[in-house]
Amino acid sequence: MAFLFDTDALSEAFRKRPAPSYLHWLSQLPPDQQFTSSVAIGELYKGAFRSTDPVKHLINIDVVLSSAVTVLPFDVATARVYGQIEAHLSSRGQTLDDADLRIAATAICHGLEVVTGNLRHFDRIPGIKLHRVLADARQGLS
Repeated sequence: MAFLFDTDALSEAFRKRPAPSYLHWLSQLPPDQQFTSSVAIGELYKGAFRSTDPVKHLINIDVVLSSAVTVLPFDVATARVYGQIEAHLSSRGQTLDDADLRIAATAICHGLEVVTGNLRHFDRIPGIKLHRVLADARQGLS
Protein backbone atom coordinates (compact mmCIF):
# COMPACT_ATOMS: atom_id res chain seq x y z
CA MET A 1 0.00 0.00 0.00
CA ALA A 2 1.19 3.52 -0.79
CA PHE A 3 0.36 6.55 1.32
CA LEU A 4 -0.56 10.19 0.84
CA PHE A 5 0.57 12.43 3.69
CA ASP A 6 -1.77 15.14 4.91
CA THR A 7 -0.23 18.46 5.93
CA ASP A 8 -0.06 17.57 9.62
CA ALA A 9 1.60 14.23 8.82
CA LEU A 10 4.29 16.07 6.86
CA SER A 11 4.88 18.68 9.53
CA GLU A 12 4.99 16.11 12.35
CA ALA A 13 8.49 15.06 11.32
CA PHE A 14 9.72 18.66 11.74
CA ARG A 15 8.26 19.26 15.21
CA LYS A 16 10.58 19.82 18.15
CA ARG A 17 9.28 16.58 19.67
CA PRO A 18 7.70 14.41 16.97
CA ALA A 19 5.89 11.23 17.96
CA PRO A 20 8.65 8.58 18.13
CA SER A 21 6.48 5.69 16.94
CA TYR A 22 5.40 7.72 13.92
CA LEU A 23 9.01 8.53 13.02
CA HIS A 24 9.91 4.85 13.38
CA TRP A 25 7.04 3.81 11.08
CA LEU A 26 8.03 6.50 8.60
CA SER A 27 11.66 5.35 8.58
CA GLN A 28 10.54 1.84 7.57
CA LEU A 29 8.40 3.06 4.66
CA PRO A 30 10.02 2.78 1.22
CA PRO A 31 10.31 6.13 -0.62
CA ASP A 32 8.26 4.85 -3.56
CA GLN A 33 5.27 4.53 -1.21
CA GLN A 34 5.42 8.13 0.05
CA PHE A 35 3.27 10.78 -1.64
CA THR A 36 1.64 14.08 -0.83
CA SER A 37 -0.55 16.59 -2.59
CA SER A 38 0.57 19.92 -4.02
CA VAL A 39 -2.23 21.31 -1.83
CA ALA A 40 -0.50 20.07 1.34
CA ILE A 41 2.77 21.59 0.15
CA GLY A 42 0.93 24.88 -0.38
CA GLU A 43 -0.33 24.75 3.19
CA LEU A 44 3.23 24.17 4.42
CA TYR A 45 4.48 27.16 2.40
CA LYS A 46 1.71 29.31 3.87
CA GLY A 47 2.82 28.31 7.36
CA ALA A 48 6.47 28.90 6.54
CA PHE A 49 5.87 32.42 5.26
CA ARG A 50 3.77 33.23 8.33
CA SER A 51 6.35 31.90 10.79
CA THR A 52 8.98 33.83 12.71
CA ASP A 53 11.69 31.71 11.05
CA PRO A 54 10.63 31.27 7.42
CA VAL A 55 14.11 30.33 6.19
CA LYS A 56 14.23 27.24 8.42
CA HIS A 57 10.80 26.11 7.28
CA LEU A 58 11.49 26.81 3.62
CA ILE A 59 14.65 24.69 3.80
CA ASN A 60 12.62 21.86 5.36
CA ILE A 61 10.12 22.08 2.49
CA ASP A 62 12.44 22.79 -0.43
CA VAL A 63 15.33 20.53 0.51
CA VAL A 64 14.32 17.87 3.02
CA LEU A 65 10.69 17.22 2.09
CA SER A 66 11.04 17.59 -1.67
CA SER A 67 13.62 14.82 -1.74
CA ALA A 68 11.61 12.52 0.54
CA VAL A 69 8.13 12.39 -1.03
CA THR A 70 6.57 12.52 -4.47
CA VAL A 71 4.27 15.53 -4.83
CA LEU A 72 1.12 14.85 -6.84
CA PRO A 73 -0.54 17.72 -8.70
CA PHE A 74 -4.10 18.88 -8.35
CA ASP A 75 -5.02 18.10 -11.96
CA VAL A 76 -8.25 17.69 -13.94
CA ALA A 77 -8.84 14.07 -12.87
CA THR A 78 -8.36 15.06 -9.23
CA ALA A 79 -10.61 18.10 -9.69
CA ARG A 80 -13.39 15.80 -10.90
CA VAL A 81 -13.10 13.65 -7.76
CA TYR A 82 -13.01 16.83 -5.66
CA GLY A 83 -16.24 18.05 -7.27
CA GLN A 84 -17.92 14.71 -6.65
CA ILE A 85 -16.90 14.65 -2.97
CA GLU A 86 -17.87 18.29 -2.39
CA ALA A 87 -21.30 17.79 -4.03
CA HIS A 88 -21.93 14.65 -1.95
CA LEU A 89 -21.02 16.32 1.34
CA SER A 90 -22.88 19.51 0.47
CA SER A 91 -26.06 17.55 -0.31
CA ARG A 92 -25.87 16.15 3.23
CA GLY A 93 -25.29 19.55 4.81
CA GLN A 94 -21.74 18.63 5.72
CA THR A 95 -18.80 20.92 5.19
CA LEU A 96 -15.09 20.28 5.09
CA ASP A 97 -12.16 22.63 4.65
CA ASP A 98 -11.41 23.09 0.96
CA ALA A 99 -7.76 22.04 1.36
CA ASP A 100 -8.80 18.81 3.09
CA LEU A 101 -11.25 18.07 0.27
CA ARG A 102 -8.52 18.59 -2.31
CA ILE A 103 -6.06 16.40 -0.39
CA ALA A 104 -8.71 13.68 -0.06
CA ALA A 105 -9.52 13.91 -3.77
CA THR A 106 -5.83 13.46 -4.59
CA ALA A 107 -5.64 10.34 -2.42
CA ILE A 108 -8.80 8.81 -3.87
CA CYS A 109 -7.82 9.63 -7.45
CA HIS A 110 -4.47 7.86 -7.00
CA GLY A 111 -5.70 4.99 -4.81
CA LEU A 112 -3.63 6.08 -1.81
CA GLU A 113 -4.26 5.75 1.92
CA VAL A 114 -4.24 9.08 3.78
CA VAL A 115 -1.88 9.45 6.73
CA THR A 116 -3.24 12.10 9.05
CA GLY A 117 -3.58 12.93 12.69
CA ASN A 118 -6.94 14.55 11.93
CA LEU A 119 -9.06 11.50 11.19
CA ARG A 120 -12.32 13.34 11.86
CA HIS A 121 -11.53 15.78 9.03
CA PHE A 122 -11.62 12.93 6.52
CA ASP A 123 -13.78 10.12 7.93
CA ARG A 124 -17.02 11.39 6.36
CA ILE A 125 -15.62 11.19 2.83
CA PRO A 126 -16.94 8.18 0.92
CA GLY A 127 -14.29 5.90 -0.51
CA ILE A 128 -11.37 7.33 1.44
CA LYS A 129 -8.84 5.05 3.09
CA LEU A 130 -7.31 6.37 6.30
CA HIS A 131 -4.19 5.18 8.07
CA ARG A 132 -4.21 5.69 11.84
CA VAL A 133 -0.47 5.59 12.52
CA LEU A 134 -0.10 9.31 13.32
CA ALA A 135 -3.35 9.62 15.25
CA ASP A 136 -2.44 6.54 17.29
CA ALA A 137 1.13 7.77 17.84
CA ARG A 138 -0.17 11.05 19.23
CA GLN A 139 -2.35 9.12 21.64
CA GLY A 140 0.54 6.88 22.60
CA LEU A 141 -1.10 3.77 21.11
CA SER A 142 1.56 2.67 18.66
